[in-house]
Amino acid sequence: MSLVPPAASLGMTRPEATSTTPVDRDWWRGAVIYQIYPRSYQDHNGDGVGDLVGIAERLDYVARLGVDAIWLSPFFTSPMKDFGYDVSNYRDVDPVFGSLGDFDRLIEKAHALGLKVIIDQVISHSSDKHSWFQESRMSRTNERHDWYVWADPKPDGTPPNNWLSIFGGSAWTWDGRRMQYYLHNFLASQPDLNFHNPAVQDSVLSDMRFWLERGVDGFRLDTVNFYFCSLGLESNPVVKPEDFNASTAPAVNPYNFQEHVYDKSQPENLAFLKRLRALMDEYPGRTTVGEIGDSQHQLEIMAQYTSGTDKLHMAYTFDYLGGAFDAGHFRKAIDLTEKDAPEGWICLAFSNHDVVRHVSRWAAHANKDAFARLTATMLLTMRGSVCLYQGEELGLTEAELSFEDLVDPYGIEFWPEFKGRDGCRTPMVWQANAPMGGFTTAPRAWLPVPSDHLLKAPDIQEQQNDSLLHHYRATLSFRKQHPALVKGTIATLDAPDGVLMFTREGSGEKLLCAYNMTENAVTVPLPGGLAVRGIDAPGSVDGSVDGSLSLPAFGSFVGAIA
Repeated sequence: MSLVPPAASLGMTRPEATSTTPVDRDWWRGAVIYQIYPRSYQDHNGDGVGDLVGIAERLDYVARLGVDAIWLSPFFTSPMKDFGYDVSNYRDVDPVFGSLGDFDRLIEKAHALGLKVIIDQVISHSSDKHSWFQESRMSRTNERHDWYVWADPKPDGTPPNNWLSIFGGSAWTWDGRRMQYYLHNFLASQPDLNFHNPAVQDSVLSDMRFWLERGVDGFRLDTVNFYFCSLGLESNPVVKPEDFNASTAPAVNPYNFQEHVYDKSQPENLAFLKRLRALMDEYPGRTTVGEIGDSQHQLEIMAQYTSGTDKLHMAYTFDYLGGAFDAGHFRKAIDLTEKDAPEGWICLAFSNHDVVRHVSRWAAHANKDAFARLTATMLLTMRGSVCLYQGEELGLTEAELSFEDLVDPYGIEFWPEFKGRDGCRTPMVWQANAPMGGFTTAPRAWLPVPSDHLLKAPDIQEQQNDSLLHHYRATLSFRKQHPALVKGTIATLDAPDGVLMFTREGSGEKLLCAYNMTENAVTVPLPGGLAVRGIDAPGSVDGSVDGSLSLPAFGSFVGAIA
């Protein structure tokens, strides 16, 4: 029996109760989702910060891309210590972004354009300004005394264990009123909720129902494996030097020197995810995508969280948000996903609001345009749903910012070895010759607008038939025309060094996809007896000659297998 308050108790009627429109419960499988970082998409009111009205004004552009949905990063009431990922009211819009009415109008316009709307849910922790935490820290006996993770100090006054914050230092902060430490996996102003308490689960699920009733089509669940820690609060073991992978876990952050056995990814999370799925299933066609923050065990966790039909719909991992741009790495990631999580469904991304934009992260060479086209085609032909990050379709690079420009607490903490997340969060550009790129009428934006981004503005690319923007539109359209690319199977094939090759099969078609991930032209022999033909895939070479493919630097082939 669900303890989550039913819709009637909120004084609302579910949209499905009166609609006769058939609901596609499986729309998310293979969908392309466009991520919008609200602070940086479009400023409507001229204060230098993007807002919901501004997003609504730009939805026609998003719809023209040919994506299926948008994902909005947090816009909830927040003191903005972590720019919205520290929520102080889960049921309202922060005034900097607008109002609930603005959100409702955004939903209405998106749906009219055929776009689903997914919103972030940051429920592993709240802001320390949330009324729940304000009450919890008052005493050890109040109604919400155990809504957060509190622990006594060791006899010498030090924290209860060795757990570390991702943002640097201990994951424990002392509170003089309660004479206890509280847990925070992120900033000290982001205390962790205690999901071992059923009342906490009830409350966050009730808050999620609030947004389902307003018509959202799903949730992106931030740090979904952080909901529970071990009740025993055991110290984490140390990562052995020989097991440390600096390519996926930056050495600058001591957080990566521990194996996070006890502070996250606990088995109790599965029961909560089942409760969450039961809530979602009350609203046909709604979906969930969970961000798994665990570089050591992400595939194992993804398999647990997405197998069957009673937990998450899909999971967002970091296989391609880090690591090398290398055919071997990509093939290994694909093969391991198919082997270790065969029942699961992955959500793929090359860029997002937390990592260096992939054109800068992977393309140290000068051939960035060809590289950007290749990565667009690769991403949109791999198996899974896809997240595109705003500006990715324009080929935007990571902004080079000075220390004085930084506002990201993570970047400020680890500067200069790690420059933080501001470089991928700078404002979207719209017009090359407009002040601030058309993002705002204010004299300055919350982050600088990079001058080199202006050269890639949509108003310029719209006029260029061979622009990257047009390539994204064409490739998105091509993807929808071929069901094998949306929901079909994938199988990798042997190929020369530097070449990624795989098949996609489903709905009566079988496609061959081959990608030269290097700066040098290459000839790719086809497996014996394999005959392929070109099918007008955007940017693809024509086809095979004498049983092989000739791929230029960063060249691609997508064709039909006879």
